Amino acid sequence: MSDERLADRVALVTGVSRKQGIGFAITRRLLREGGSAFVQSWTAHDAQQPWGADREGVDGVLAGLGGTSRLGHAEIDLGDPDGPQRTVDAAVRALGPLNTLVVNHARSSKQGLGQLTADELDRSWAVNARATLLLVQAFVESYNDQGAGRVVLFTSGQHLAPMVDELPYAVSKGAIHQMTLSLADALIDRGITVNCINPGPTDTGWAGDDTEQLVRNAMPRRRWNSPEEAAAVVMWLLSSDSATVTGQVINAEGGFRRHRLGTD
Repeated sequence: MSDERLADRVALVTGVSRKQGIGFAITRRLLREGGSAFVQSWTAHDAQQPWGADREGVDGVLAGLGGTSRLGHAEIDLGDPDGPQRTVDAAVRALGPLNTLVVNHARSSKQGLGQLTADELDRSWAVNARATLLLVQAFVESYNDQGAGRVVLFTSGQHLAPMVDELPYAVSKGAIHQMTLSLADALIDRGITVNCINPGPTDTGWAGDDTEQLVRNAMPRRRWNSPEEAAAVVMWLLSSDSATVTGQVINAEGGFRRHRLGTD
């Protein structure tokens, strides 16, 4: 898919801190299509996770995106109450008025019911749900009503199957799912569409060997989805072809058969 209007996209993309990530694939594809992008990262979160931060650091990530003048960056903790506003302000200073927001970032959390803490619940809510709403608010306040605005959110399939070992994550991602329709209705009169993607099992380097094999067995293609495939769905939502689509949660899972997890 190629759309000349993608070259007019001036986007803020959150959660771009690893070359294996979906945010990196989205940004790289948009830049290749001629658009401009400001990316937010928070490498402190990745460093605390089993997969770790990118081995080449943020500088290596940005270099992998080409180092073009159409690219800007800030390292900002979106869990801070003023983080979303500071991120949008930095993007506007770097690139001018935005017409696109891709909320790709997420805080991962491995807590089941017995391990739940108020601190982790609050942190997951702040990063995943609260920051999403505040980013959309700040984006809209900066929007100049030029038409064809786009907001793309991300959820994680928690509406399709239980995620009992990741309750703070699942609940906060569920909030993003549920806010999509209301945000879409609030913004359509401004010419802004709002949609949400569940990319399904995506190979971003987070899974251990056992999980990797279990999920592969449940995928019809016998492989995980790729970040580039998620980015392709985003590009469609940013294109003129999707102008009539808003308020939707799109399950782009590649036929993931959850009922086959653990089977040969």
